[in-house]
Amino acid sequence: MLRFLIGCAAALLLGGPARADTFPSRPIVMIVAVAPGGTLDALARQIASGLTTKLNQSVVVENTTGAGGLIGYQRLMKSEPDGYTLMFSNMSLAIIPQLYPSAHVDPVRDLSPIGTVATVPMVLSVSNKSGITSLPDMLKRMRSGGPKLNFGSGGPGTTAHLAEGLFLNISKTQGELIQYRGSGPALSDLMAGTIDAVIDQTVTMMPLHQDKRIRAIAVSTPQRLPQMPDVPTFAEGGLPAFNLAIWNGVVAPKDTPKPVVDKLASALSAVLDSPEYKARIDQLAARIPSAAERGPAPFAALLAKDTKEVATLAQQIGLTPR
Repeated sequence: MLRFLIGCAAALLLGGPARADTFPSRPIVMIVAVAPGGTLDALARQIASGLTTKLNQSVVVENTTGAGGLIGYQRLMKSEPDGYTLMFSNMSLAIIPQLYPSAHVDPVRDLSPIGTVATVPMVLSVSNKSGITSLPDMLKRMRSGGPKLNFGSGGPGTTAHLAEGLFLNISKTQGELIQYRGSGPALSDLMAGTIDAVIDQTVTMMPLHQDKRIRAIAVSTPQRLPQMPDVPTFAEGGLPAFNLAIWNGVVAPKDTPKPVVDKLASALSAVLDSPEYKARIDQLAARIPSAAERGPAPFAALLAKDTKEVATLAQQIGLTPR
């Protein structure tokens, strides 16, 4: 009996590293907490495709929507911390605790960061039916005392929700914030003229502007983007304080084994270095993180910093679930 127990203990001790060494041995699920068709979903699918190649195992995107990302976040927290359930998210991770304090979530405490994949500028776009032609034109209309313009976003807690609240605060104007289950549905209504404006990332805004299905009127970069040379910056339009850019990245549940985290981070970095990804990100006017900005440690530091800063910002602009 003693020999049997010793043998079992040895098997357990050897089994952990062996399983980490063979990771992944089955498909990986990547949660995206918004509906298909928006910026976050588009980037997630690009990364999932790259990781599938680098890991020689399928990485499958599953959209889990609701409560501004909280439902997807909670699904991740309930999953086994074994690397087989990940989440692709962005700065909205730092917003969730401010919108839903009763949920008692803390991204710094709850997550094992894998790495960031891109930082993306924000673009203010209007419906072709709105009649708005420029940012000064929009601000003049909003300050004239007429009907409020309505802004669509991917839902409470999304980066578009934060961006539009920040825009109204900086411009000292008022508008109606309309929440959708992802930026895809919001952009559909923007193209249809059902809503007046959306502030979202270049990933989804740029193709729609180039196809003239919407009109982009300001971008949150210091200079105009080569990919959108006809679109002025917010500074040119009279709002230099609006300089928000959004990071996007991959996280796992807390307590995911370090060897698994490191393997995922290494594969993710290889995706970022691939010619296909570099070309795609350049087309979308986004920025790939430098070598010093990659991996779990830099991402953990960024997440901690932004969770604190977003808490302050949320109070300043009165960010609420509705």
